[in-house]
Amino acid sequence: METGGRRSYNPPVRLLISVVDALEAAEAIAGGAEIIDVKDPSRGALGGAEPRVIRAVREATPARLPVSVALGDGPFEPRRAAELAVAAAAQGAAFVKLGLRDTSTGAALAAVRAVRAALPPAVAVVVAGFADFPRAGSPPPRELPALAGAAGAQGCLVDTAVKDGRGLFHWLDDEALWAFVADCRAAGLLVALAGALRAEDLPRLTAIGPDLVGFRGAACAGDRVRGRVSRERVEALSRLAGTAEASASSGGPPGTKSRSGRPGAPLDDRV
Repeated sequence: METGGRRSYNPPVRLLISVVDALEAAEAIAGGAEIIDVKDPSRGALGGAEPRVIRAVREATPARLPVSVALGDGPFEPRRAAELAVAAAAQGAAFVKLGLRDTSTGAALAAVRAVRAALPPAVAVVVAGFADFPRAGSPPPRELPALAGAAGAQGCLVDTAVKDGRGLFHWLDDEALWAFVADCRAAGLLVALAGALRAEDLPRLTAIGPDLVGFRGAACAGDRVRGRVSRERVEALSRLAGTAEASASSGGPPGTKSRSGRPGAPLDDRV
């Protein structure tokens, strides 16, 4: 149901937690994460991890939970992007995220098409753009759904390229994000939001209604690079996500039930 261009009900938002190793994955899983994402934050917003790390995280993660892998911020030559994607898939990635920093729309299309062609159909491709696109040199978020559709990708992510404390909502307001989510849904694409998100952003994110919301810094004791993912912090995020869902779906006061430890419902067939 739509109201004034906005969805009056959104499907549950899934909690994605970015980790750097298997020990962090175990903390995230214990806290209620529904997607385990592998990256190296010291290498950028979407810093690529080594294949051995991806494999260790996949082995530490129950089969019911998908593992996503960041390939890097960009830019990428098509051949190199495809090589990185194939290596990630070989280590168990369910979907890969390709950053478009310092990338024109034409170059992005070529790189994403190369990745899609190199992977088996079961591995999803997510086009990763940036809310701070003017300084990232990437296509604006409003162009991502059409780009993803033309390249055969399965999803879109908007993150922030520069981690300077100015998060997603500094760069894009709710109306812009609603429009982005609506365009992705109209194209049948998975839609994810990230970018220095805070726990208190979860009710706002739930109202906007992406499929996934991604956290690193807010899940860590310490900063996003030197800190470590904490079960307690992930539990707090999971609890807030659950209460925000309850409030959005019922129209009444939010409940207090945590999603921590519940069996993860599988993502739909877009992933």
